Amino acid sequence: MSETVRLTEEKATALVAAAFEASDVSPANALSTARALVAAEADGQVGHGFSRVLAYAAQAKAGKVRGHAVPEVSQAGPALLRVDAGFGFAFPALDLACARLAALTRETGIAAAAVHRSHHCGQLGAHVERLAKAGLVAIMVANTPRAMAAWGGTSALFGTNPIAFGAPREGHEPLVIDLSLSKIARGKIMAADQRGEAIPEGWALDAEGNPTTDAGAALKGTLVPAGGAKGAALALMVEVLAASLTGAVPSREATSFFDAEGAPPGVGQFLIAVDPGAASGGTYTAAFEALAAAIEAEDGARLPGTSRHARREAARRDGLTMSAALHGKIAALAQAG
Repeated sequence: MSETVRLTEEKATALVAAAFEASDVSPANALSTARALVAAEADGQVGHGFSRVLAYAAQAKAGKVRGHAVPEVSQAGPALLRVDAGFGFAFPALDLACARLAALTRETGIAAAAVHRSHHCGQLGAHVERLAKAGLVAIMVANTPRAMAAWGGTSALFGTNPIAFGAPREGHEPLVIDLSLSKIARGKIMAADQRGEAIPEGWALDAEGNPTTDAGAALKGTLVPAGGAKGAALALMVEVLAASLTGAVPSREATSFFDAEGAPPGVGQFLIAVDPGAASGGTYTAAFEALAAAIEAEDGARLPGTSRHARREAARRDGLTMSAALHGKIAALAQAG
């Protein structure tokens, strides 16, 4: 078994932020991004956690991500915000978007934020959860670099194009649903390819559109959408909302989140927040709690997110683990600054 290093969340955040600052990222942007990656790791979303640090740092050094970008927000309508991430990391732009959106929604009852010139936004659930904790129902979508074909096609046109939903609860943590529209994350196929392992049939298609268990062939082809034609249709919907509607770079043209080659990805995110009390005439809380109780009363049924909270508590209590090899690379990067 490979050796690991255990860190508290605070020490992990400081280490990752230092690595980013050493890679030409402003202190504010480094801290925002580090917090997001560490939170993802604590939630068990390891594909959005420590594994992203070296790629993010390399992209900042190369200028594929502008480490000193300062996001800007403008009011595009009475209840519509337009957020320019400035080709920087997505997290500072989304920090700004969520704060402004929460305040605006309390005034208007419903509001939206369109984010463009952005980057990988990690686990979408974290962003809608912030809005849900502010008492709002929230939906978020994001487009990502090409990975899936339109149904029946063979060329990658859509990303995994995730969707997230957050809803406040009385006396409980918010309900958070976060899912990508591919059957499996591209990162799992990349990991299998690096290990020289086959992947299960049904995960991906090769460049000719044929089912494949060869991870290398899958990376040259497309991912299978979750739910078949329905998943592909949802990916199209997200593409329209997150790219066409925001003015962002479409998935088919966006550069990779995993390497430092090429121009900034310039993808988009779109968020909608609703005041549930205003929308329901004051009946939201009772109605949702009755629904939640009905679900939890079923044997074997549970609301999404239960395991996430358990993992968070374990991370706070026991800290987070990182491979010694990755820790050494991140620490060396941080010390180089």
